Amino acid sequence: MNTAFTEHRTREPESGLATIVTDFSADQRAFRNVSWGKAMMWIFLLSDTFIFGTFLIGYMSARMSTAEPWPNASEVFALEIAGHHLPLILIAIMTFVLISSSGTMAMAVNYGYRRQRRPTAALLVVTALLGATFVGMQAFEWTKLISEGVRPWGNPWGAAQFGSAFFMITGFHGTHVTIGVIFLLIVARKVIRGDFDHGRPGFFTGRKGRYEAVEIMGLYWHFVDLVWVFIFAFFYLW
Repeated sequence: MNTAFTEHRTREPESGLATIVTDFSADQRAFRNVSWGKAMMWIFLLSDTFIFGTFLIGYMSARMSTAEPWPNASEVFALEIAGHHLPLILIAIMTFVLISSSGTMAMAVNYGYRRQRRPTAALLVVTALLGATFVGMQAFEWTKLISEGVRPWGNPWGAAQFGSAFFMITGFHGTHVTIGVIFLLIVARKVIRGDFDHGRPGFFTGRKGRYEAVEIMGLYWHFVDLVWVFIFAFFYLW
């Protein structure tokens, strides 16, 4: 025992980066009540924030630096319905659908906390359907613009950067929504089968009686909705 104490006293003190790493790894409070799944989701969302932020900053830089006129979003994204010219009507509906899905996702998490299986699964499915509706309307928007001559390298309304920025930013976001829809359906299936109630081993299944996977999906889905608010403001309203 004295030997161990002597070795501890004679060990050289850590300094610099090693000290910081030791302090964080020895912390008993920061992540005491946080599961690895939830912590990793927060880390993923943080990294994704940097990616979307880089895309939007690149879009703003391209728009402010181009010498050609930037296409008018009210004209580019307008629809003719019953002889009426309606600017941004499709984008407004898409935004309403996606924001509504954030509400159903919040209710699903709430029922998950209460361990009420049927309403949790039903609200997850409704959220997935709203997300799929959003992706479908985005596909219609892409088809319309492609038929009108919009390409990543040019468009008939002005600056060539418009096409590449539009397809890259909305496509990357649409991919996130599509992935979210798939995982919402997977989690809904697990909920309705009772995997979380019985602690059945498998992908996305935690400890018995815990619906944490629903909460983790909620974090992802709310992030996707929040990103769309910024895309809507920067790309369609500016």
